[in-house]
Order: sequence, then structure tokens, then C-alpha cells
Amino acid sequence: MPYRAPVSDFQFLLDHVVGFSDVTATERFAEATPDMTQAILTEAGKMCEEVLAPLNRQGDLHPAYLDNGVVRTSPGFADGYRAIAEGGWIGMSASQEVGGLGLPMSLTTTVNEMIASACLSLQLSPLMTQGQIEALEHHASDEIKDLYIPKMVSGEWNGTMNLTEPQAGSDVGALRTKAEPNGDGTYSITGQKIYISWADNDFTENVCHLVLARLPDGVAGTKGISLFMVPKLIPDADGNPGERNSLRVVSLEHKMGLHGSPTAVMEYAGAKGWLVGAEHGGMAAMFTMMNNARLGVAAQGVGVAEGAYQHALAYAQDRKQGRAGGSGTIIEHADVRRMLTTMKADTYAARAICLMNAVAIDMALATGDAVWEARAAFLTPISKAFGSDVGCEVSATGIQVHGGMGFIEETGAAQYARDVRVATIYEGTNGIQAMDLVARKLMDGGEAAFRLLDEIEQGADAAKATHPELAGAVWQSAENLRETTEWLVAQQDLNERFAGAVPFLRAFARVLGGYVYLKSALAGDASRQRLATFYIKRMLPEHTGLLAHVREGAGDLMSITADDLAA
Repeated sequence: MPYRAPVSDFQFLLDHVVGFSDVTATERFAEATPDMTQAILTEAGKMCEEVLAPLNRQGDLHPAYLDNGVVRTSPGFADGYRAIAEGGWIGMSASQEVGGLGLPMSLTTTVNEMIASACLSLQLSPLMTQGQIEALEHHASDEIKDLYIPKMVSGEWNGTMNLTEPQAGSDVGALRTKAEPNGDGTYSITGQKIYISWADNDFTENVCHLVLARLPDGVAGTKGISLFMVPKLIPDADGNPGERNSLRVVSLEHKMGLHGSPTAVMEYAGAKGWLVGAEHGGMAAMFTMMNNARLGVAAQGVGVAEGAYQHALAYAQDRKQGRAGGSGTIIEHADVRRMLTTMKADTYAARAICLMNAVAIDMALATGDAVWEARAAFLTPISKAFGSDVGCEVSATGIQVHGGMGFIEETGAAQYARDVRVATIYEGTNGIQAMDLVARKLMDGGEAAFRLLDEIEQGADAAKATHPELAGAVWQSAENLRETTEWLVAQQDLNERFAGAVPFLRAFARVLGGYVYLKSALAGDASRQRLATFYIKRMLPEHTGLLAHVREGAGDLMSITADDLAA
């Protein structure tokens, strides 16, 4: 079925819910006027609907493959990538000094979501490049910035992220890739990396790999890791792609989904690289790219959820079965209506949380205010985990709406579930996101969390005059969450926090969703008010069971033995 970009939802959230007017009121982002915002949403949506969406099935049926060491991409992907690059969508948030548009991350997030909805396999390429641009802007030398960033902003070159090794998954500090100084300011990089998205293609002039490796004097663990730029083709004196570097794609992974996105095993055999950032400071530089990618992955999850929802809705509006009233189609069945409404409600909530996160990033950048920086950091693991979880859950429900036809590949319903499943795993598994939330993100004594809860309660208090029932439920959910957050902060044993980390993150997302829907009900039409009522009355109450799980701590969980699990 055709994809329809949810431009009206983006516009409504930016105008009424997530505080985008604060961003455009700053000097840095004053150019992001309402007219410009509307034009960006409209043009990006049109590209996604007309150019990219038709490629989604092509990527699934005709995967990228390795041909004599060269990656051959899916039919039409080169044209799709060209449309993204020529539209300026890759460098939306890059600074104007390097050829970018200098636009807010909030707008980049809307466009990234639409591209992910239309064709997630292809969207991974510009997403990786965007993250690399930000890492280079913050950490690279002027020489590297001037050479690489304009080429990536234009889409002539693309970027990758090389962290994982066969023996070092989430434990990045266990990597074995080595970097030896060449004595001329360059380094020889030797080692193997796995799971490298878009490690090669047949439509960009060069591929720029950011590679984590250890210098000879690097200590064990993450503190001894450095970051290097290792291009596929070494730029010549004029900055054009020159001789081939000593690296190669060993193989492409055979994956559950994302068949159009080549995921490679990479081998570096004394490849020439240039240091990015300080020696032994690689993790700080790489985390800049990873945090950018985590919000990007959140938007991927939401984008796939939107695509899966639209696919299921179209089927439900057409399929006639049983004794349903009205049109006679299955959308008239109460349980199908429940599934579709849940899909739509969670997609909207997750989208809003991503945009709240992006607004905080923009405000931190525009003002330098530590409070905004703390909010952005706090919302990042929630956005990534909840957004990607929603992508998986909505896609699975979409299969259920299709019934038996959902299990048949020809309908296309299963592709959404297969493609998005990895989003809960890469850029830090969702369990790691939750552990980060209850540990590092609460190191401030919970201040960032409590400021968010204060805002929710104040907003709910103000809404009680017109929407007393909905506002009361949202206020009480925030208060319940506050009490559990206080309990978590008081736990000195991190295992007590980790045992309930995942349900805590989910509960926080549920409460944020309640606040989003309350604000939407205040500013929206009857349709938005009905959806808000559904979410607040039927979905928000889940937070109470989740918080009960959190406050059980680790005792009963850790008392379960390996023998118990094997019994």
C-alpha cells in the first residue's frame, strides 16, 4: 500500500506539544520559521512517499550482495540515495560553515522518521553519516573537518561506525584492533570489525570508516581506546579519492531483516588512518556519534511503527470477514479496533518523546544551558528504548491484524517486524539503555527526572479546569513515578536498580506519553481528544504494575539459581 507521510502529526506536535517555539525563539535557530518548517515537512514527505517508499519491498526481495569484493546494492537504492543527498537531507543539522543547513535536530528527526518509514534499509546510510558528521565537528582536527565533512554533507562520501568485534560486543573495551604510529602523523590500523552497516556501496565515491583501535601504550579497557578515520580510498593532495586503502569487506551478514542494508565483516590490514580526537579519547568521540545515532534509532522505530500501522489499517478497511456492523470490514470488530488504536496511540506517544528529546538537544546547543543538556541526556535512553520497542510491538500487532495473511510474506506485513527487530539491539541494547537511565542518569540525585515530573504535574494541575479526569490521572501517574524514582535514588546497590531498570524506563515513557496526550487534548480537535482518552484511561494505568516491579528490587530475582532456570 502507498505510504502517507504523517506531516499533520509532526506539525501539531511541533506547534502545540513539544515546545518547538522555544527552539525557534533562539538566535541560533531563528531561521526555522513556520513557513520553512512547513516546506521541509511537505517536501521531505513527498520524497518519501513518491521516491523511497517504492524501494522498501525491493530491498527485501533483492538484497545487497558481495560481488568480487564490491557491494552491489538493491535495485533503485542508488536513485533513492541520490534523492536524499540532493535534497540536502543528510546535512540538515550540520553547521552552515561546512555546507550544512544548520537546522534544528527537531526537524532532522522528523525527516529521519519519514525516511525510515519509507525505506529503513536505505535510511541507515544517511543516519550513520549524520552521526559521523557530528562526531567530526566536535572532535576532529580542522584538517580532517575541512576534508571530510563537506563531502559527507553533500552525500558524495558516506560514513560508518566501527565498534564491534567478534569477541567484543557490548563490552567495547575488549576490542583487539591495533593502531601503530607511522611516524608521519598517520597510523596503521589492523583488526577485524563486525556488524558494520553500509560498510560499502556502489553509489558513493568514498566510504569513511570511524574505527576504534588501541595504540601500543593504550591501557586495557575503554580508557585505552582511540578513534581513527580510515577511508576506503585515501584522499589525494586535492582531496579526491585516491589509492585504495588496506581494508576490505570480508563478507555480508545474512540477517533476519534489513536485507537492503549491507552489514559487513570488515578487515583492516595495516590500513592508513588519522587520529580523531585525543589519544586514548576514542570513547568520548565515539559516544558523540552513538548518542546521535540513539535518537536516530528511536526515530527508526517510530517510523517503522507508522509504516506498519498504515499497512494494517489499509488491510482492516478492506478485509471483510465475520458479522461486523457498518462497512462489514474487520475494522468494525472491537478487538481489531483495539489493536489499531493501540498501534496509533503508541506510535504518536513515541514520536512525541523523540521530538521532546530533539528539542532538548536543540535548546542545549542554542543556549549552553546545563539544565537542557541534562534533559537531553536523560531523555535519550528513554527515546531509544521506547521508540524501538514500539516499532517491534506495533509491527507484531500489524501481523496480528492481518491474521493468517500476516504470516504470508506476499502481504509485506512481516517485513516491518523483521526489519525493525534489530533496533532494540544496536546502538546499545534496550537493557543497557535502561541500566544507563537508572545509574548514570540518576547520578545527579534524580534532578533531571524530578524537573520533568514537576513540569508534568504543573501542566496537569493547569489542565484540571477543563479536563479534570484526564488531568487527574496524569498528575497521579507522575506522583507515583516520583515516589519510585526517589526509591531508586536511595538504592546504593546498583543491582537493586538494575533489576527493575527496564520496567522503570517503560513506566517513565508511559507517563511522558500521558502528558503528551493531555497537551494534545487541550490543543487538539475531537479526534485527538478521543485518542487521548483512550491512551490515558487504557494505556497509562500500565505504569502502576511496572513501578511495582521496580520496587521489588533484586533480592527475589537474584535468588533464582541456574538450576531453577534449567528445571
